[in-house]
Amino acid sequence: MLSLVPCVHLLTSVEIYILDTIQFQLNAEQVAYLTDIRQTLHKAPEASGEEEQTGRFIVEQLERIGADRIVSGLGGYGVIAEYRGIADGPTVMIRCELDGLPIEEISEVPYRSQTPGRGHLCGHDGHMTMVLGVAHLLAGQRPKQGRVVLMFQPAEETGAGAAAVIEDPNFAEFRPDFAFSLHNLPGRPLGEVSICQEYANCASRGMQINLRGKSSHAAAPEDGLSPASAISVLMDQLVKLGVGGEMNDQFTLSTLTHVRLGEPTFGIAPGFGELRVTLRSISDALMEDMIARAQEAVAQATPDLDVAITWHDIFLACVNHPESRDQIIQAAKRIGTPLRELDYPMRWSEDFGRFGLDGAKSAMFFLGSGEAQPQLHNPDYDFPEALIPIGAELFITIIEQLLGLTD
Repeated sequence: MLSLVPCVHLLTSVEIYILDTIQFQLNAEQVAYLTDIRQTLHKAPEASGEEEQTGRFIVEQLERIGADRIVSGLGGYGVIAEYRGIADGPTVMIRCELDGLPIEEISEVPYRSQTPGRGHLCGHDGHMTMVLGVAHLLAGQRPKQGRVVLMFQPAEETGAGAAAVIEDPNFAEFRPDFAFSLHNLPGRPLGEVSICQEYANCASRGMQINLRGKSSHAAAPEDGLSPASAISVLMDQLVKLGVGGEMNDQFTLSTLTHVRLGEPTFGIAPGFGELRVTLRSISDALMEDMIARAQEAVAQATPDLDVAITWHDIFLACVNHPESRDQIIQAAKRIGTPLRELDYPMRWSEDFGRFGLDGAKSAMFFLGSGEAQPQLHNPDYDFPEALIPIGAELFITIIEQLLGLTD
């Protein structure tokens, strides 16, 4: 069970500067409290599909802050907080992620992960905290029209969470007209907003290929049927499906991630093998072409073997709607945070794009988390807490632009 241990948090000069430059401010007490929340979440990461305690903790926080309605158990352990406006209007969803990663944290911070083999090494603990900051702001400034839905989504890292939420019957009444999300971005200046022109994140999926022939004694390999030759061919051909390079309109990348052949012995000629490859592309159309070519390559290389292909971690391309993209740009300019507009997406994937395919005018932006910060999924990554008020204020500004806020 997650439990909050209160502690004193002194605002840094960076945080004070941030608070002084935004229109809808979290006060110092709220920032300090949210910092404690972030560290509490960091201590107790749960992997995709396992976020029961995290979801429960988020519900407890939302009950403390206040909301018109809180619904849990969406698409697994997802949580929604609803804030209704005075008049009718559109629904604006702000989405963050609940899950951590199955990676051991190696940092020495006092709030390091207490769960072996698990770590908040992508910053989802910080994203959740930002959205809780939005909840604090909405508790005092309600929408003038429409409603705000704060979505704490499960299982983003596997690509399964957004689809599960959308398919959940209980989500139907919360289906948004606009949807916004962010991800922190190491390697860029702290607090800088990056927004992509169209595609925000690439499509990707894992292809698992299991091959079965017939084992034999190592002294008589001719009496068996080894998949070794087929694996050798496929290792070469599959990586040629997408060679990466500079991002452009035809970007594709195929990455071999795992190969296994037979048992680790010297007396058995192998009778089975397995390959895993990640296919990646700028668009869903290019992904469909990669899938077709990959399946054809497997068929040609394995005429005498039994073959089973399965697909995992399926992410569709995340595409920014122009209207929502413009709202993000306007909010960044109003707040005064640095803004960088990009022609092409991030190579990595995000399941947030499914909300756009479900009918929402969705857009994702990226928030610089420091030029010298370890990269996402590094074992020593740690979310910079100075971003908490920036992210919250960007979101609340977008909400104000679309719905208005009471004084």
